[in-house]
Amino acid sequence: MRSSRDDQLVRPTVEDEVAAAGSELIGGPAGRRALPGRGWWTPVRVIALVALGMFALGMVQKLPCYEYGWFFGATTQYTHACYSDIPHLYSGRGFDAGLIPYFDRIPQELSGGMDYLEYPVLTGLFMEVAARLTLGGGTLQHREQLNWLVNAGMLMACTAVVAVCTARTHRRRPWDGLLVALAPALALTATVNWDLLAVALTALAMLMWARERAVLAGVLIGLAAAAKLYPVLLLGPLLILCLRAGRLKAFRDTAAGAVAAWLVVNLPVMITHDVTGFHIREGWAKFYTFSQERPIDFGSVWLLVSQRTGNPLENANTYVTLLMILGCLAIGALGLYAPRRPRFAQLAFLVVALFILTNKVYSPQYVLWLIPLAVLARPKWRDFLVWQACEVMYFLGIWSYLAYTGSGDKHQGLPVEGYQLAIALHLLGTLYLCAVVVRDILLPEHDVVRRDGSDDPSGGVLDGAADIVVLGSARRARHAEHSAGTSVRWGTESRPLS
Repeated sequence: MRSSRDDQLVRPTVEDEVAAAGSELIGGPAGRRALPGRGWWTPVRVIALVALGMFALGMVQKLPCYEYGWFFGATTQYTHACYSDIPHLYSGRGFDAGLIPYFDRIPQELSGGMDYLEYPVLTGLFMEVAARLTLGGGTLQHREQLNWLVNAGMLMACTAVVAVCTARTHRRRPWDGLLVALAPALALTATVNWDLLAVALTALAMLMWARERAVLAGVLIGLAAAAKLYPVLLLGPLLILCLRAGRLKAFRDTAAGAVAAWLVVNLPVMITHDVTGFHIREGWAKFYTFSQERPIDFGSVWLLVSQRTGNPLENANTYVTLLMILGCLAIGALGLYAPRRPRFAQLAFLVVALFILTNKVYSPQYVLWLIPLAVLARPKWRDFLVWQACEVMYFLGIWSYLAYTGSGDKHQGLPVEGYQLAIALHLLGTLYLCAVVVRDILLPEHDVVRRDGSDDPSGGVLDGAADIVVLGSARRARHAEHSAGTSVRWGTESRPLS
């Protein structure tokens, strides 16, 4: 007999035309007699295996660089689009020499002027552990290859965590995690840098919030913020949504957990003392000072404007701060004015996308920050693949542009005009996804997650809660969604249509 739990699972091949068409490669859409989730091949396990397989394909794509591109030729790693920071920083930040991040100053002949590691503490610990696990002697090339393999193995574990957590966050929509597993940009950028550590911790935090474990969600957000700065932005949407739903205690618990976890990780490295008292350690502060001082860089809208106008935009920090503040105010207003309280994943995606779009740099691997949030916010295959196509084009574009600028008079690669088009394409792709999510918030009947009568499956204590604090016309709005045999009046239980 089929369980009611299986009957309730949302099947993308039934509700999504692109998923249905793609399923023809493996036999077509699931039939009405199919028994999803039976036996060993549960959706979560399938998704985890697919994610690991795609990660392995991404490692194969880096093979030309692993064998020679990182070590020989000025532009080989660009022409093969297989660049990675990992082998270069293993020696360039003193890990091969046994230097301790944040405590030991890096000799200039190794780092080229970067006197301390320019990454947050938890990422530095990740790099240090990988360096300690890099065993054996041999040439520097051999050690860098081995270190990349160790890092790749650890990042592969992070990839599995991201895929599994995304699949489990919406209980009735586990197959949405397949979007994460099959994301081409994830396979291409997974080993470019160490971003997947923060992405995995953030995905875990989203899952814990969905399971109404507010303190643990906060601890994970704090740890994620100790690996990359962006996860702390999730506290903003939580504040707005908890205020609207009258669930401020849950927000306070989450915020307290985040601050406590961040301090536990950072304080031992952050504080030093001498006879004059306590001081902020220079090595710990390097990430923050470097972020403030760095000029506009690859992939950003500011680089596009600067190259097109010839203006160096020396006040970029001011512009970034102003736009970020205005954007956060707009997202907060959207959260309070929308006819129904937005889902947590929707506002989380918008605020992280805002941070990336306004930043001074939009590195290729930043797409990893958005992939799980995009899947939870807008699990629509067409929109997701349109965005991914833009990101893949940019991934190829930046390396082709660097090959062009590094090949001297040969000019092999993409000229500056072509690179500017690639920047515009990936900015527009992200903006497109943001626009669709905003549309879903303002017109909840377009939200595919709410189509079956759900409220906020990843919302934890917010799921099904009535609105308490709203602004404008939203105070009087009693939005009801009608679709496929379900009528929903938010804040109440759904009931079947007569």
